[in-house]
Amino acid sequence: MEADQQTQEIRNSVRKICSEFGEDYWRELDRNSGYPTDFVKEITQTGFLGCLIPESYGGAGLGLVEACAILEEISRSGGHPGAAHAQMYVMGSVLRHGTEEQKQRYLPAVAAGELRLQSFGVTEPSTGTDTTSLKTTAQKEGDRYIVNGQKVWISRVQHSDLMVLLARTKPIEKRTSKTDGLSCFIVDLRGAEERGLTIKPIDAMINHHSCELFFDNFQIPAENLLGEEHKGFKAILDGMNAERILIGSECIGDARYFIDKASAYAKERIVFGRPIGQNQGISFPIANAYAQTEAAALMVDKAARLFDTGTPCGAEANMAKMLAADASWKAGDICLQTHGGFGISREYHIERKLRETRLYQIAPISTNLILSYISEHVLGMPRSF
Repeated sequence: MEADQQTQEIRNSVRKICSEFGEDYWRELDRNSGYPTDFVKEITQTGFLGCLIPESYGGAGLGLVEACAILEEISRSGGHPGAAHAQMYVMGSVLRHGTEEQKQRYLPAVAAGELRLQSFGVTEPSTGTDTTSLKTTAQKEGDRYIVNGQKVWISRVQHSDLMVLLARTKPIEKRTSKTDGLSCFIVDLRGAEERGLTIKPIDAMINHHSCELFFDNFQIPAENLLGEEHKGFKAILDGMNAERILIGSECIGDARYFIDKASAYAKERIVFGRPIGQNQGISFPIANAYAQTEAAALMVDKAARLFDTGTPCGAEANMAKMLAADASWKAGDICLQTHGGFGISREYHIERKLRETRLYQIAPISTNLILSYISEHVLGMPRSF
């Protein structure tokens, strides 16, 4: 089967699943801060959530191009893939840097839906995206690491069995480079609150299941070290690029959702005896949003294809995420404007999707940091910080 045909069949299958979980399903979850357990179970059992896990470990063995198609279709259907998307990119750290024993222990169970690997413990209150300055420590004592510190904006931790955690195993003053002294760990979250982990949900503007974490002499078996000690930053880099590309695909789905909604409403809404879409003040902004979305989609696709071939794609991953997030936010704003007062009614679902897509202006990396990266690493200008 040719790749494009396979991707289209994946899109069709995901669309069919999403049709069984309509917008009212997501609106109710948003209202009650609920988790889409049934939806996640369905996309796990059909193999879509484990699509990036190699066949040798029970997954579908597909690439990021196909994963992007899956998340885009969920977004375009009106769903919120943020409830499950981390299982795709967090897995990459285990696959690329885990021991064979770790991969055999975890990946088949994740692919089968027996374990959920939904959480990435990196961000901290005082450092934010300044990852190399994080302060949570993991001190080795015998066959254990003792973890103390705090993390924030850690999503889905209450709906996950495992988490990949980044902590400091060497004091900042002893590191030989900015990335030295950080280590990755696979954390078993089952029963973790009885072992020194406190989880505090964050009341936020979107239903992203984010929490603060407090580690108090929390023990991790030494065998759960992921990759080399003190070189954990490398273990999360691939996951970060994949995350940005996948988030970009979600934004493309959001943008297309908004454009579909806006253009349909502009054709059917009659004011002053004619459809509002007949007015260029309505139609031109929608058309402009469409053009920007299609351009951003090309960058997301380019970044995904580079990633799948193992080609360095830091710049492309960052640009894909930024351009797609800009396109979705603009499309959402235009969709709301097209609907007028109805756009802010929860009945029309637009306000929920607009809140969800707004997140990607600041997460998983802010627009300003992306521009800083491009300025320094692509254009060769002086570092700004």
